[in-house]
Amino acid sequence: MKKLFLLIFFLGISSTGFCQLKSIPFEAIDSLQQIQKRKTVIFIHTDWCVYCKQMKNSTFKNLEIIQKLNSDFYFINFNAEEKRDISFNNRVFKYQPSGNNVGVHELAIQLGTINNQIVYPVLCVLNEKNEIILQYNNYLNPKDFKLLLEKLKE
Repeated sequence: MKKLFLLIFFLGISSTGFCQLKSIPFEAIDSLQQIQKRKTVIFIHTDWCVYCKQMKNSTFKNLEIIQKLNSDFYFINFNAEEKRDISFNNRVFKYQPSGNNVGVHELAIQLGTINNQIVYPVLCVLNEKNEIILQYNNYLNPKDFKLLLEKLKE
């Protein structure tokens, strides 16, 4: 019963027809994967990144994208400067300060580093075993993001 409640809660199943992108916490992935196997799409961003804001305000507001993400994937909206500890994949990841009120989360580094650097925004896709199958660090408009989701669904 608890698993069913979690599934309904995190997938946002409702009879209202209101379509909103559902973001789940990292801590819920293992439980959800036991209920239904899906790839996980992680959007790694910061508050100061212009392209991240563009994706939030265009790509992730697109109705088709919202529907595809909600129905076919688990989606995590992750601020790379998140300061709370995150338990994921049997490990605890922490915020790493690098100066006065500046730093990056270990999990953002783990999932978003491409060619020894992290450039925002980053899309990281995990398979059902939480293994990285895709990393992409650039703005994706709605059209290109839809194509990516179609390829990932295959």
